[in-house]
Amino acid sequence: MLAGTRVSPDRSLPMTTKPDTHRRIPATLDAINFLLADVRGALGPYLNVFLVTEQHWSQSETGLVTMIGGLLGLAVQTPIGGAIDATKSKRGAIVLSLIVLAIGGVVIFAWPHFWPVALANSAISIVGDVFGPAVAALTLGLFARRELARRMGRNSAFDHAGNVAIALAAAAVGSLFSQRAVFLLVPVFAGLASLATLAIPADAIDNDRARDSAEGESAAGPSSYWALLSCRPLLIFGLSVMLFHLANAALLPLVGQKLAAAHPGAATALMSACIIAAQAVMLPIALVVGRTADHWGRKPLFLVGFAVLPVRALLYMLSDDTGWLIAVQLLDGVGAGIFGALTPLVIADMMRGTGRYNLAQGAIATVQGIGASISGALAGVIVDHLGYGAAFVSASVTAGVAFTVFAIGMPETAENAG
Repeated sequence: MLAGTRVSPDRSLPMTTKPDTHRRIPATLDAINFLLADVRGALGPYLNVFLVTEQHWSQSETGLVTMIGGLLGLAVQTPIGGAIDATKSKRGAIVLSLIVLAIGGVVIFAWPHFWPVALANSAISIVGDVFGPAVAALTLGLFARRELARRMGRNSAFDHAGNVAIALAAAAVGSLFSQRAVFLLVPVFAGLASLATLAIPADAIDNDRARDSAEGESAAGPSSYWALLSCRPLLIFGLSVMLFHLANAALLPLVGQKLAAAHPGAATALMSACIIAAQAVMLPIALVVGRTADHWGRKPLFLVGFAVLPVRALLYMLSDDTGWLIAVQLLDGVGAGIFGALTPLVIADMMRGTGRYNLAQGAIATVQGIGASISGALAGVIVDHLGYGAAFVSASVTAGVAFTVFAIGMPETAENAG
């Protein structure tokens, strides 16, 4: 706890601010998660569909842009996590990243050509993984350990609610104007997210707890970087996550491209339907995971998320019917809902007392980005040469390997599970 701070009656937040401000902090954190989802959701799969269907890029060109941005971002993701550990300006890191995202969205709208899009997407990729570690750090700095599972689940739930909101907004903007206009939503929601972030007082955040330091660690400094490399569960978790995203990242864009090819006039609306279908499932899943993770344990819940992915990839092959593809996308909500709520919690379990929580978050974001970046490029090449069916089979096999690695190698990290 920060020196000189009083503790609130429920011992969840440092009382360095006025009581009315203190009571508003949970709702403000809800708003941050909701609005950050809006900012990120206006990019991603919409960019792929826009480039392929409206700008007539090849699958390989689209995959190349995705891979360039992802790989450039990978070089700074782990150092970004370390910087978030070190800085006391976690709110400032979020706001600065939002400014970059807003500029990137405007560039893609104004100049949808290869190099402008590649540069904008690269900048977006570099700052995009600031949000997960930074928001998780805010959460650790604002809430007691015993409240962490529920709070992480609630963070994830509001993130998914934001994704539903942006999908609806994107569908409306795409239908009324164009797919291209969707990218102008980014600066709008970036501004709102910045205001929400700055609404949390800086002195309400316990900066030692925000990096998961051991009591009294401030004077000695955080553990060395070896704390990551010597943690075998973290290495196994990282490998599992990389394989999962190698299989998963390309699936939604591939489904969106199939739907857009069959219904070119409704590409944005159908992509939004896919996103809404998944997010509608993710929201309750995240809340359930947050309420049960301490009692049931992290590993059984994570295994469910891993198991759904290979089945989902194969089900996409059974039919090209619009209703079927959107229905299968509901399964994405199970896996992503579990991942979103549990990943920051499992990392907190493994890094407890090291002072390297956000560095570990950055490292996991790095290996996740490796999988996701290669996924888009690899899937594009497979589709161009072998078709969509081969891409889905490849994703299913990779997802099966991810499940096996996690099931055999990953221990339970919750202290009181069972």
